[in-house]
Amino acid sequence: MKPAVLAGKLLRALLGLVLGVLGVAGFFTLAASYAEYPVVPPAPDAPQWPRGAFHVHTTRSDGRGTVEEVAAAAKAAGLRFVVLTDHNDFVPREPAYVDGVLMVPGVELSTAHGHLVAFGLRRPLEGVRPYMDGGEAEAAVEKAGGVSVLAHPVQQRNPWRHEEAARRAEGYELYSADTFFRDALRHPISRLLPAVGATLGNPVHGVMLLVEPGPESLARLLELEREKPRIALCSHDAHGLPRYEDVFKSMAMYLPPAEGTPVELSKDAREAAEQVVKGLASGRAVCAFRALGEPEGFALEGLDAERREAHVGDVLTVRLPPGAGEQVRIEVRGVGQLGEDGRSVKLVEEGAVQIEAWARGPGSFFGTQWRPWIAPSPIRVLPRRAGP
Repeated sequence: MKPAVLAGKLLRALLGLVLGVLGVAGFFTLAASYAEYPVVPPAPDAPQWPRGAFHVHTTRSDGRGTVEEVAAAAKAAGLRFVVLTDHNDFVPREPAYVDGVLMVPGVELSTAHGHLVAFGLRRPLEGVRPYMDGGEAEAAVEKAGGVSVLAHPVQQRNPWRHEEAARRAEGYELYSADTFFRDALRHPISRLLPAVGATLGNPVHGVMLLVEPGPESLARLLELEREKPRIALCSHDAHGLPRYEDVFKSMAMYLPPAEGTPVELSKDAREAAEQVVKGLASGRAVCAFRALGEPEGFALEGLDAERREAHVGDVLTVRLPPGAGEQVRIEVRGVGQLGEDGRSVKLVEEGAVQIEAWARGPGSFFGTQWRPWIAPSPIRVLPRRAGP
């Protein structure tokens, strides 16, 4: 066969493949135009909890947007705060309101054993450097009075690999938007193509199609929880692709107020940042995939809320936001059993339990699919109470 003829056939084959991919993507674009959010309607007159983004990168490291552009995206998405965590950004920044959005300083440390997010630092980090020992990095955060969080701890590309530091760290990224995206890259036909196609018709739906939680992350969290209470966080790990605004509209961290504390953030940036740090570090904060609905009204009743602990034999009750119906179910992992009423959870042995609300949202084509909606921090289950 002549080279010119062969080249022509190869070109036509490549063109056919491209057109085929575009055609398949077009089906998902069409379906996305019919996807309706939220699944759970907002409750009228419900007080809004402060909501924001955790783990966000800017042009100070490998993000695509400036601080001002991130703030504009957060404002457009209705967020009140953003925790900035640029890689190895050791120069401390002051909390500040930018375009009405509170920017809370943090940092993501790139260590020899994975990535460690730190926020709420009381003092400058000492002796830190890129790719230092993971245990030394965690110790430096503790010495600086900050909160250490294992970033994307089971991600295939960059997991956390320092066991001792993992057991000392206070926080754990249970869900990571960046991990969802990277997992989709490894499945270009079954996951990435539907999401790309959907993004053309409905960007938020495109992001939601990336949400495929794996059991490994939760299993690791429950293993660590058995030793001491951990705070579970949803990480945007936003770099600008997908767009900041689309990721911010899809998920957020919420700060339910403790009894006797104000719902609104202070207008003073320092005081407001302290509110955010305390709220995230307390374990009361909840993650919500807000495209499915807002979480105000969600609560786990029947436990020591401050210590995030309960005992074998206790029965917890899940209080759902108003408007949650048959499109919402309770998921229980660990040492709990869901009652027949679908809202009570009996703790059957020592260990740890994770209780989440899942919602039935739009699927990748037509139809629906169950997805995580509201995720609080896990609960440590102690031995049965002594008594008569």
